[in-house]
Amino acid sequence: MAHRFFPAVFIGLSFALGIALVAAAIIATLLSMTTLTEQSIGWVMIAIAFLALFIGGFVAGGKAKTKGWLAGCLCAAMFCLLASAISYLGYNEALTLKQVILFASYGGIAALGGVIGVNLSSET
Repeated sequence: MAHRFFPAVFIGLSFALGIALVAAAIIATLLSMTTLTEQSIGWVMIAIAFLALFIGGFVAGGKAKTKGWLAGCLCAAMFCLLASAISYLGYNEALTLKQVILFASYGGIAALGGVIGVNLSSET
């Protein structure tokens, strides 16, 4: 069990980061080539993060085949730690209450994805 649990979490995290990076590139292109502003697409970015973490949790739970909620939560926790590190070290911005609420929500949606992933994975 443990021999496939943590690699599954890292695979789920890779999916979540990949989706987030591709979406960030698309959004950056749209921001530079159109009249859109960061404020006008803020909710879109949050929705993309939720989608990325749901898929990451789903993949992590499906690969782990057990304790999908934990695999999803760990995937989201690593994602949030990375986002916090980039925010603090790259932009010298401390964690805000809004971010804490978002991170908790990310954990919940990734856990839900993990539970669904476990239940839809094959039993082999």
